[in-house]
Amino acid sequence: MLTSQTVARDLPRLRRYARALTGSQASGDAYVTAALEALAEDPRSLTGEDGATIALYRAFTKIWNSVNRKTLRKTEMSTVPDEHIVRIAPLPRQAFLLVALEDFSEEDAGKILDLDGTEVARLIEDSGRELAAEIAADVLIIEDEPLIAMDLEELVQNLGHAVIGIARTRREAIALCGARQPGLILADIRLADMSSGLDAVNELLQSFEVPVIFITAYPEQLLTGERPEPAFLITKPFRPATVAAVISQALFFQRNARIKPPTVDA
Repeated sequence: MLTSQTVARDLPRLRRYARALTGSQASGDAYVTAALEALAEDPRSLTGEDGATIALYRAFTKIWNSVNRKTLRKTEMSTVPDEHIVRIAPLPRQAFLLVALEDFSEEDAGKILDLDGTEVARLIEDSGRELAAEIAADVLIIEDEPLIAMDLEELVQNLGHAVIGIARTRREAIALCGARQPGLILADIRLADMSSGLDAVNELLQSFEVPVIFITAYPEQLLTGERPEPAFLITKPFRPATVAAVISQALFFQRNARIKPPTVDA
C-alpha cells in the first residue's frame, strides 16, 4: 500500500486518539499536523519493520512528548467529553488510550511509546487507578472460586473502586443487587450450584444497565456468533493488568456513552 494511502486510512483514528489524549480537537489536530509535517520530511520512517500504522503513531508520540503539554488551555479541557482522561498523567494516559481506545496490543503500544510490554502494563494499571479516582464505581463480583474472587476483589479495591459483594450463585447475585445496585459487574459463567453467571447477568440487566465484564475459562460458550456477544471478555487464567485495563475501558466508554452532545445555538 502506498504511504499516502496508509496515512489517509489511519488519519481518522489518529485524530480521535489525539483528541482523547490532549482533551481538545484543536490541540489534537495541531499535534497531528506537526506529525504529518515531520513524516513528509522523512517518509522513509513509515516503511519500518513494525508497519506504517505503528510508525505513524510513533511519529505523533514523539511530537507530543517533545513539547510542554501544560500549554493546553484549561478552558479547552473542561469542554470535552474526555476531560477525565485528560487529568490522567500523560504517559499512563497514552498507554491506556493506545490499548483501550485504539485497540493496540501491549506489545505494539510499547513500540509506539519506546517501552517494553511490562512497562506498558504497569502504566495501564496506573491509569486505572487515576481514572477510578474520577469515575469510581461499585462493583459486583460473580465468581464461585474463592481464591479468584479474592484476587479480583483486591484488584478492584486497589484501583479505587468499591466491591458491594461477591456472589457464588445466581441467587446470591440477584439478592446483592436488590440491596445495592452496582456500577460494574465482573462475572464468571459456571457458578457453584451449576447455575449460570450469564443467566444472572441477563436477569439483572432487565432492571438496570451497567457494563459487564465476563471472566471465564469457557469463552467458547459466549463466542458462538449465534447471539449478541459481550463487549468485554477475559479468558482465565488472566493477568491482573489485563483486568485493570478492561475495567477502566468499560467504565470509560460507558461514561462517554451517557454524555449528551452539546447543543448548538442557532
